[in-house]
Amino acid sequence: MPKLKVKDILRYSRPYNHEPEKIEGYYNHFFLTHYPGKSKVLLERGINQIAKVGFGSEERIPAILIRSSPHKIGSDDTPWQDIFDVDNGHIRFYGDNKEPGKDPALSPGNRILLTAFSSYNGEDRSSAVPLIFYKGVRQNNLAKGFIEFNGFGIITAVQLITQYDRRNDRTFSNYAFNFTVFSIAKEQEEFDWEWINDRRNENLSLKDTLRFAPQSWIDWVKNGNKVLERNRRRVSKLLTSKVHEQTPAYGSKELQILKDIYEHYQSKKALFEGLASAVTAKILRGQLGHYVEGWITPPTSDGGADFYGRIDVGQGFGKAKLLVLGQAKCEKLNQPTGGNHVARTVARLRRGWLGVYVTTSYFSEAVQREIIEDEYPILLVNGKKLAETVIQILHEDGYRNLDVYLQELDIRYKELIQARKPDELLLE
Repeated sequence: MPKLKVKDILRYSRPYNHEPEKIEGYYNHFFLTHYPGKSKVLLERGINQIAKVGFGSEERIPAILIRSSPHKIGSDDTPWQDIFDVDNGHIRFYGDNKEPGKDPALSPGNRILLTAFSSYNGEDRSSAVPLIFYKGVRQNNLAKGFIEFNGFGIITAVQLITQYDRRNDRTFSNYAFNFTVFSIAKEQEEFDWEWINDRRNENLSLKDTLRFAPQSWIDWVKNGNKVLERNRRRVSKLLTSKVHEQTPAYGSKELQILKDIYEHYQSKKALFEGLASAVTAKILRGQLGHYVEGWITPPTSDGGADFYGRIDVGQGFGKAKLLVLGQAKCEKLNQPTGGNHVARTVARLRRGWLGVYVTTSYFSEAVQREIIEDEYPILLVNGKKLAETVIQILHEDGYRNLDVYLQELDIRYKELIQARKPDELLLE
């Protein structure tokens, strides 16, 4: 039986059948997960539990399958956006409650995950259930019928939140789950579905089902969350990114958003600075915590800086304030941003400052190498990251559409323009 690798794309199409092995050149999901005499492994919902099995007095859930559907973001089915960062071992996934006034713990999927979460935190983790992660992907210009395998792991945090359904203009309670994706490095980056088949076999004890289990799972079951970080999936990458990694995929929602952004600002590029400032705030708040938006510099006297902000690290007397200098460029999507613009931004940085360069385009390999070799403290936000962050803002902040959001930023732009010394931000 073929083994799965993270980010393998599988065919998941009707009619559901374990034959043939491949469909249109892609492995058939039902072939890979087939177990004679057992029901098919379905991914019809966001949260899918394989039926329980028993061995003597033992009872176990073989696995819970998680499926995220990015093409449904903002729909009645999925009025939220899941975050998949599997190369850093992290997924943030929203539960399945969408009804105002309903206890989110009573939704079928949430109830499954909350029960699983309780099994991860006791002294005995032998009955813990593995989560298997998938994401719907667009392939061959089709939004449906393909899934991407994203590894396996557990729930490490649960948060009760309030969400906003912008299509129906209502709020509701739900759960957000933080998943840790486990490493399969010791298995040569291959996931053996026979492990899950063994867990479905009522003739095997839990101990016997470990023969095909990843070593990271065995280590965590034995030693608990104190060994979580050493078992988290982490991918060491080249420090430079190829063009296709910086630009949205053809036919994707991100590409359409990016095109709309470029068209909106093409004839008024100075106003793009307002969006760049907002996107920078969203990114830094998500990664570093407290970020203070400063102001936008006057167009005729920016001196290599389009906007300023500040990162606060720590609290009270020991708090450190780091100045952020931002550059914004609304450029053609198919041409790399100019290296001279990046150099101009870097030249403005002082000790203790962080640079941010936001573009609708992408960064050439030569520019990236120069930044790496000279160890410049600058955050590069390419077109793909820009589009992804804007989509996140639209859904989390409840905007009806992109045009409403950009118009609001355009109105706010003039209010943010100030001719001030950047050091003043450190005194506020």
